[in-house]
Amino acid sequence: QYMSGFGNEHVSEDPRCPGALPEGQNNPQVCPYGLYAEQLSGSAFTCPRPTNKRSWLYRILPSVCHKPFKPLEEGHLTHDWDEIEPDPNQLRWKPFEIPKAPQNKMDFVSGLHTLCGAGEPRGRNGIAVHIFVCNTSMIDRCLYNSDGDFLIVPQQGKLLITTEFGKMLVEPNEICVIQQGMRFSVEVFGETRGYILEVYGAHFELPDLGPIGANGLANPRDFLVPVAWYEDRQVPGGYTVISKYQGKLFAAQQDYSPYNVVAWHGNYTPYKYHLEKFMVINAVAFDHADPSIFTVLTAKTTRAGVALADFVIFPPRWGVANNTFRPPYYHRNCMSEFMGLIKGHYEAKEEGFQPGGGSLHSMMTPHGPDADCFEKASKAKLEPERVADGTMAFMFESSLSLAVTKWGLQTSNRLDKNYYKCWEPLKRHFNPKCK
Repeated sequence: QYMSGFGNEHVSEDPRCPGALPEGQNNPQVCPYGLYAEQLSGSAFTCPRPTNKRSWLYRILPSVCHKPFKPLEEGHLTHDWDEIEPDPNQLRWKPFEIPKAPQNKMDFVSGLHTLCGAGEPRGRNGIAVHIFVCNTSMIDRCLYNSDGDFLIVPQQGKLLITTEFGKMLVEPNEICVIQQGMRFSVEVFGETRGYILEVYGAHFELPDLGPIGANGLANPRDFLVPVAWYEDRQVPGGYTVISKYQGKLFAAQQDYSPYNVVAWHGNYTPYKYHLEKFMVINAVAFDHADPSIFTVLTAKTTRAGVALADFVIFPPRWGVANNTFRPPYYHRNCMSEFMGLIKGHYEAKEEGFQPGGGSLHSMMTPHGPDADCFEKASKAKLEPERVADGTMAFMFESSLSLAVTKWGLQTSNRLDKNYYKCWEPLKRHFNPKCK
């Protein structure tokens, strides 16, 4: 079950404990049912009201009840952007491999692999792109991210995500956002893979619509927030709480489930969204509108119109532009563009760019349709046509210059070293006598 609305002031209590929410105040001397009141702040106390984020949780035990944190092996999770020399080339990865169980059991946390990023969490400014591959569920352990927000894009396999606020089932073609500090566990049902965009120092919000007007793109009512659900479960063998803190992992032990929140209220929550709900805006005369019209969520910087990160999708739609080369145009960008594919075939590169893989076109590195796409689109009869049916490609775009990790360039062994060859067949069509 879910409640709808982006950034709403939600109120929820587990129906097993009616009246668990205190009436008229946040922190009474004694809470109903003998619960503890705990506030989770997603912004500074003094932020302006439109950006002030907090929720009050009413729980069986406060989250402070745990043993000291100790370092935990990070595996391939990193924010060291200097471990290997930068690479300005167009980069493309084959689908990332999922380990086979039971030979190599890997859950969501142990399956995190950092592909690229920039900035650093201590300064509260930056992003990272991670790939997750896993084949087993998180058992008696949870994760919370002290560094920033996770935008999770499952590509293969559904995720049952338990949070302090309740449960969310997130399937391919849906996304979810777990905001800074929220504890969560991921249950999977087989071999599972996906992408994560992590942002430090900003929260995701809906983009401004400008001349589009009041309606369009991702509508606020289509975002779903879980309802309160709790378990009062003792874990004598020890429950592990994992913190991602300053790019490192730390683990603490406690003897109870962290999902002991009986009721909560506030506007700082996890949420999910189905990409098929996106209302596509497009050109209906000639040329292209900028790809910013496909932005689902944005994490802004202090510079107007410049994003720390945008999450952009390229959903099924109609193409009707007259006298226009309809696929994406050749381009050099002052932003960094990481693309992934959830399903289908991307229109500009039907070969080579596969679901579960990715590509990175770094700042000012040229990119565009491959030779086959260019020839077909240049000769195609321009009539209304469906574009990208059965497909869902997306882009993480950032104003930061992204460095690729050693795992991304070498260890993963998924880098397509022949990517540049897709442009080699482009022909010269120039004829000075033909205007």
